[in-house]
Amino acid sequence: MRLPPWIIVNTEEVLREVLRMSGPADGTLSYYFRMHSKLGSRERGVIAEAVYAVLRNKRFYTDFSGQGSTTMRRMALLGLAETAGVDALGGLSTEESEWLESILKIDRSLLPPSVRAELPQWLFDKLVAQYGEAETMQLAEALNRQAPLDLRVNTLKATRDEVVAALKTAPIACEPTAYAPLGLRILKKPALQNMTLFKSGAIEVQDEGSQLLSLIVGAKRGEMITDFCAGAGGKTLALGDIMRNTGRLYAFDISDKRLAKLKPRLARSGLSNIHPVRIANENDIKVKRLAGKMDRVLVDAPCSGLGTLRRNPDVKWRQDAEGVMELQEKQKAILASAARMIKPGGRLVYATCSLLKEENEDVVEQFMATHPEFALVPMKEVLAEQKIPLEMEDYLKLFPHIHQTDGFFAAVLTRTK
Repeated sequence: MRLPPWIIVNTEEVLREVLRMSGPADGTLSYYFRMHSKLGSRERGVIAEAVYAVLRNKRFYTDFSGQGSTTMRRMALLGLAETAGVDALGGLSTEESEWLESILKIDRSLLPPSVRAELPQWLFDKLVAQYGEAETMQLAEALNRQAPLDLRVNTLKATRDEVVAALKTAPIACEPTAYAPLGLRILKKPALQNMTLFKSGAIEVQDEGSQLLSLIVGAKRGEMITDFCAGAGGKTLALGDIMRNTGRLYAFDISDKRLAKLKPRLARSGLSNIHPVRIANENDIKVKRLAGKMDRVLVDAPCSGLGTLRRNPDVKWRQDAEGVMELQEKQKAILASAARMIKPGGRLVYATCSLLKEENEDVVEQFMATHPEFALVPMKEVLAEQKIPLEMEDYLKLFPHIHQTDGFFAAVLTRTK
């Protein structure tokens, strides 16, 4: 089906705003669609996919779109051609058709590695220093593909088999996740929010890697646990389920907006042991009052988000090396503050969705150097304890090209008795 010429105009308009990199791409797109409410769901889908295609291929597209008044239109055409196909584009001039055809014939394998990887040079160099060029190229290729849709089954409402059977009647094809025992991977992306399964709280959207982070906390019934940087609460809800709705689970965050997103999810879940708490910062008095009282604390720290590029390709263009070092200082401060909450024998889990050593191993090693009362629990022991069939050494390191999850890092520490 051919797209009307005005789709190109709309794509160019929103792309211009997205490429200012003044905020997350999904927020910019949502605002644009609210301002253009006459666009149907199909048109919104076509435009959004084209924009994300541009973000995934920005180095290549920029290099071959030239400079001047036609640049943004050419970027939009490349994005639409990538996702909808050249034959779907209507209203092109002869010159545009010839230009587009010539660009699509370019052999990308002949381009420099960092351009093929579609990463900014600073990030490409960091990853090569950590993983080597061959591994970085495999990682980059996986990061540049769309992520699948993963679900977590809420066992307070259903079993995984019951959810599979219900999805089958929809019909929606799915398969069990490889490592997370309550995970399902949807093979296509349906409108889940309209389904009874979703409305009833039987399922939550959650990447398999995020589900694994919840599991390594090792939560037990009746414990006192804090999710220190809860955000919209995906891992908080998973922890509440693992605790079988017993004990007390605090969901801390500095953002009212993020905690507000947790509330409808919490209402659907059927959980009553979760207590959302807004804190001003990591040194809030609400944190200090709980010193030495927590059995377990999960610190899913604010980070660069570079492990989530399959979902958020704009992050690689909005982040820079200086920003990563600023984040590292924040991560160290948050981890040190959260550690005060742990009782003797308790467990502290530090996690990020970053791929960079500065935000991961470096933060943990610096923390342990200044907190001798904490000892590292090798991840292979934690995974064996939770019966998760993954081979790791000291840390959890998940990669899209190896594990088909977002990129995650985690370390488990225990406070000596």
